[in-house]
Amino acid sequence: MPTMTNENPAAAEQPFSLKAILPPLLAIIVGMIMVILDGTVVNVAVPKLVDYFNTDLKTVQWAITGYTLALAAVIPLAGYMTDRFGSKQVFVATVAMFVLGSMLCSLAQTSTQLVIFRVIQGLGGGMVAPIGMAMVFRLAPPERRGTIMGMLGIPMLLAPALGPVLSGWLVEYVSWHWIFLINVPIGIVGIILGIKYLPTTEKKGKAHLDVLGIILAPVAFSMLAYGVNEGGSNSWSATGTIVGLSVGGVALVLFVIVELLHKHPLLELRVFRSSDFTRGILLSWVTQAALFGSMLFVPLYLQQIRNYTPLETGLILLPQALASGIGMPIGGRLFDKIGARPLLFVGLSIISTALFMLSGITTDTSLPLIMFWLFMMGLGMGLSMMPVNTHVLNSAPREWVGRVTPLTAAAQQVVVSFAVAGMTGYLTSQISVHTKELTEGGNPLTAAVLGFNDVFFLSACIAVAGVVISLILRKPKQLQQKASADGQNPDPAMIMGH
Repeated sequence: MPTMTNENPAAAEQPFSLKAILPPLLAIIVGMIMVILDGTVVNVAVPKLVDYFNTDLKTVQWAITGYTLALAAVIPLAGYMTDRFGSKQVFVATVAMFVLGSMLCSLAQTSTQLVIFRVIQGLGGGMVAPIGMAMVFRLAPPERRGTIMGMLGIPMLLAPALGPVLSGWLVEYVSWHWIFLINVPIGIVGIILGIKYLPTTEKKGKAHLDVLGIILAPVAFSMLAYGVNEGGSNSWSATGTIVGLSVGGVALVLFVIVELLHKHPLLELRVFRSSDFTRGILLSWVTQAALFGSMLFVPLYLQQIRNYTPLETGLILLPQALASGIGMPIGGRLFDKIGARPLLFVGLSIISTALFMLSGITTDTSLPLIMFWLFMMGLGMGLSMMPVNTHVLNSAPREWVGRVTPLTAAAQQVVVSFAVAGMTGYLTSQISVHTKELTEGGNPLTAAVLGFNDVFFLSACIAVAGVVISLILRKPKQLQQKASADGQNPDPAMIMGH
């Protein structure tokens, strides 16, 4: 049975100290914020990249999708790598590889090179988030877990929202190359902090490698995303769509079978036997699809429809960052007291309302109103994102955390890639539909705006589904805490049986 990397037993007996946990937490945050930041800075630069490389939106979108798929492909390796080499060593090494990939992206001469280098960058950064999350989870005691994870979550939500501001300024006044080069100094700081402050963990030495899992996982995830992208952009009956969905679907089924039969699986799928975990992860997927599937299109609307500059676009998105920073610590503290369900219900309700408002956006919707809707989205994200992630980890046996964090992170990356690919294709197809519906001489901008309306409405419906699912969420059974209090080791089979 795969187990997580053990920390120093003596450290576990010491009383919790916020001062002691801050240095390693800072090291993890710096590493994670660089990877997350890079996932959003490209969004604002998309129109500039389309012009610079003289290509189309679909091609540049693969620089985003390819990065996401690369993250998903390498994330499952996190559990094996930490077992084999130790969390600290792998975390520092992957941050270094991400920095190298960033430098290559800044040197890209063609759109194809950019996509390839973004994949390399994603392969470097894929394990940063799951390893970082697992280390923070183990450092925090159960009664303070929500608060500490909330502290981790502040930069995790600030990065996606502040990224467009930084990207907009760099694209407009410096060069798009610097949206990648900026990672170099951040990455160097992260490497230094990691080497100095991250706790050294025990290595298991001979960790079991699931070869079939490593082969099947990236094939399944990448082909499914390709099929979704082709279906949304062109036709669901096109050859590329059918091949992508068929190959990806078969690979996914084989991957699940292999993982369930393997004694030392790459991803611990047995955790889905926990109904609490399954409900939580399903809600997490819905939240990710609703939020990140639509976040790409607000910058596109502001630049393509309203003709705002990249920097102006970033500043318009700033209220979302501020609201996330407000909501995240509140959500973390309340999670420790009242659990995830009420927070997710309120947060997703706010997000749903904001998305429904955005679905009625026009070419002359007032800017303060748009910024207020974005503020609502940010507040809803702050209240819901980290509570659902913490709930999912609390629902798994503690000794499986090292394998569960790669599972949740990989699944979320795949969901995001599906959402981005699917909604980009949906936007394109809906604009085409509305263009045909317009009479001759109609304004093409009207068709484009109606397409954006449809995408935001779809995202709002997905968020409403999350509100409904949040009603059946419950606090995980505290068998682990009870067993710990009794001086016993919890049995994963017991925990999985509820």
